Amino acid sequence: MTQQESMSDARFIPFRKHDIINLCQAYLGEPQSGSFLEFATLLQSVTHYQYHELLESLKNNYAPFDPNSDTRTLSPITNEQRASYQSAFAKDFATVLNAANFETITNQDLQDALNEESLFKVRLAVEFDDFAEVVFYRRGESQKTETLRSFWGLKKKQIQFTNYDRVAIFIRFKDEQYFLEKGKMPVGFEPNSTIVKLFQNVPKADLEMLFPNSEVKMRPIDKLIIGSSALIGGAVVLVTKLGASILLLIALIAFWGGWRSEEVHMSQQHFITFAIGMGVFGSFIFKEWSKFKNRKIRFMKALADNLYFKNLDNNAGVFHTLVDAAEEEDVKEALLAYTFLLKSESAMTAEQLDSQIEQWFNEQHNCQLDFEIDDALDKLVKLELVNQQNDVYTAVDLNKAKQRLDSRWDDYFKFA
Repeated sequence: MTQQESMSDARFIPFRKHDIINLCQAYLGEPQSGSFLEFATLLQSVTHYQYHELLESLKNNYAPFDPNSDTRTLSPITNEQRASYQSAFAKDFATVLNAANFETITNQDLQDALNEESLFKVRLAVEFDDFAEVVFYRRGESQKTETLRSFWGLKKKQIQFTNYDRVAIFIRFKDEQYFLEKGKMPVGFEPNSTIVKLFQNVPKADLEMLFPNSEVKMRPIDKLIIGSSALIGGAVVLVTKLGASILLLIALIAFWGGWRSEEVHMSQQHFITFAIGMGVFGSFIFKEWSKFKNRKIRFMKALADNLYFKNLDNNAGVFHTLVDAAEEEDVKEALLAYTFLLKSESAMTAEQLDSQIEQWFNEQHNCQLDFEIDDALDKLVKLELVNQQNDVYTAVDLNKAKQRLDSRWDDYFKFA
């Protein structure tokens, strides 16, 4: 299987925070390098503290329905409290995903996934009625081309598809009463529970494999192959093993029914031959049924193997990962906006700054992205690291910027 990839513009900055700091240092030049590193350290500390509050809120709101919890509650949670916690968690979860530059996957995208051809040749069915709420998010969209080989490598087929670098899912199941009325209790999850998961490198056409209740179904081509094999093989068995006995048995039934005048005699040998033939035929049917089951097991293994390498995190671990990603994106955006304003000899509008940063990434690092200039400037304004006059911005000098960040950090821990 070969693979080609082309990236599309995205809000996500595909470089590590450490690398962005180094790039900004190099862009500013040696005289300000040391002072900028101190500024970056202070900015990271302040941002980390701000996200700590969001992380604690996520943990507290998710705790009542965390399927992996190993702690006890002080008092039972009422249904009203559970609903309130779930609502608050969903709101915070959407906030952190937006900060981490994830985009919502639309319902149309999910429907397209069910209709498109799977890359790993497994057809899945999803019972959407089991869910009270389903939200998918993605980050890092790219177009890929894969060459799929079949018939022992003799046949090749190129498939172009959309791939998501990261996919986060939020699913809330319906209550127990729904599953009781359905007559089928869920396996692997509890009614009225909420799960969150994070995956990597997921083709858009295979989004349905991320649902917890997806079931493997045979594709029409698989049914055709198995059905044809069973039909031809069954016909061969009937003709070679049971042909004479069946004809004799039909003649006997016709004689008993009055449709044949000539008497028919069946010896003990005929009955023995017929019984042996039926045994062979039954064995053949069992063999074909086993083939069907084994093929389905292979498909389920292909699904499990695929998910094993795509799964990054589950439940509470997901928002720990996402908060860290959101924090990194915030720091990278603020550092880049401040650096380019500091380097500039004149004030810039948001549009000018945005265009300059995107052009720099494109020309210097062969990277096309949709820089989040509004988020970056909002953060810098709140931290008083830039001056704003109408629609233009200028950067506060490094020494004053470090003093303001240091003062803000000290105020976090001020006690009377």
